[in-house]
Amino acid sequence: MATIITMPRLSDTMTEGTVATWLKKVGDKISEGDILAEIETDKATMEFESFNEGTLLHIGIQAGETAPVDSLLAIIGKEGEDISALLAGKAESPKADTPKEEAAIETKVEETKTATPAALPKGVVVVTMPRLSDTMTEGTVATWLKKVGDKVEEGDILAEIETDKATMEFESFNEGTLLYIGIEEGNAAPIDSLLAIIGPAGADISGIATNFTIGGASTTTTATEEVKSASTDKAEPIVQEASTDGQRILASPLAKKIASDKGIQLTQVKGTGENGRIVKSDIENFTPSTSATPAPQAAVASAPATEKAEAPKVFVPSGEVYKEEIKNSQMRKIIAKRLAESLFTAPHYNLTIEVTMDEAMKSRAIINSVPDTKVSFNDMVIKACAMALKKHLKINSQWKEDAITINHHVNIGVAVAVEDGLVVPVLKFTDAMSLSQIGGSVRDLAGRAKNKKLLPAEMEGSTFTVSNLGMFGITEFNSIINQPNSAILSVGAIVEKPVVKNGQIVVGNTMMLSLACDHRTIDGATGAQFLQTLKQYIENPVTMLA
Repeated sequence: MATIITMPRLSDTMTEGTVATWLKKVGDKISEGDILAEIETDKATMEFESFNEGTLLHIGIQAGETAPVDSLLAIIGKEGEDISALLAGKAESPKADTPKEEAAIETKVEETKTATPAALPKGVVVVTMPRLSDTMTEGTVATWLKKVGDKVEEGDILAEIETDKATMEFESFNEGTLLYIGIEEGNAAPIDSLLAIIGPAGADISGIATNFTIGGASTTTTATEEVKSASTDKAEPIVQEASTDGQRILASPLAKKIASDKGIQLTQVKGTGENGRIVKSDIENFTPSTSATPAPQAAVASAPATEKAEAPKVFVPSGEVYKEEIKNSQMRKIIAKRLAESLFTAPHYNLTIEVTMDEAMKSRAIINSVPDTKVSFNDMVIKACAMALKKHLKINSQWKEDAITINHHVNIGVAVAVEDGLVVPVLKFTDAMSLSQIGGSVRDLAGRAKNKKLLPAEMEGSTFTVSNLGMFGITEFNSIINQPNSAILSVGAIVEKPVVKNGQIVVGNTMMLSLACDHRTIDGATGAQFLQTLKQYIENPVTMLA
């Protein structure tokens, strides 16, 4: 039966969207995963993917038009299907296969949905789990920065929410008192789940959590209360550090982590959060003081020593096994899911080639002698990949069940290791960038990736990926393809070793490159030809200027 597609909420602050471009037209066949349109939000222009299969029967918002979230965007169904009833209702749900039972359920759901807003007391607002990235299906509340009973102003940070890509601060767009928390710290829940209730102090909110629904499924009071009762026995997970005067310093986990990364003592930071609590912005805006008295320094130094001396030592008896479990983050879950899908659905094979780096080393030294210019070997590899991809477009492709998409634009993803796993920021239109532009962009994206400040749009749309472990001394390795790409290049370390030149054994510098290919889109000969072109560019960097 036909399915209604509505204007999605692609950012936490999005209330309406503009269709920038339709990539499908009425009558086109749609497969799951196809990009229907490019939608412009309040933050970025994002590709909107179809989660349904069939024929595009109707377009509700034309290119260039703007409409609120949940407006009728399109209808997908069987070719020739009558959708006049759906168009008349505009927001009617698709009919179920078992009319009597399902219709009764749908009627009940609609009654619940309409009853809930009507039952809300004046000024009370239900806050739901936001969709903070395009691939996010659930979120984990890392830290609550407000507690029940606290006053909330518009713009206050309510909580830090962990998505599949990063930990983000969630800002309140309402004013009032925090009356209810629906998802406790450390717990995960699907998007649009009841996150919190904000309203006037003393407002009666009984029954709101009971009647709240997610996509038509009621959230029972029992489950909510069980979670809440279980968490009330635990101490509030506010990170505390010892101060110079024996008092405790309150800091959010994210603030503590950033402070640790930057080498900042929490005792030197003034907190602007609730009850003087140190939050993320305090650490980011902190400027070290030029003067410090010896006495406080001694006290700071002695506090950790005292705590360390009092901490009990872990004794592991002979024959006993000591182990600990670390809860999987959302990022780690998504990495595991996607890499497993890639490895077990795409038939991988690897091609390896050795590249002479002597000329590249000379060229890099000359380039970096220019003031305010810094180019790495990885930047040179990325530039060479971009140019080689333009000559071998089949490498720059994506597999779909009914067709292979050949991308004529080159967007190279650069794998960056972060504390929780791996992210892949994307250099858009890499082939049009100079070496210095690539170098500056990679440094900027990698730095913000490690500080969890990348925007979702900056991690989307890659057509090829480069992964480099050479800086760790790894000479050769194979990567798993970052789908929907068809290939990924693994870059090893530059190694000084004996090589044969003009019949003589001399000292040379070489680097191993390994190309993992999806055999559904790339044949062995095609991958080999790409590597030959890539080798020519890297071994003769001047050819990249032609």
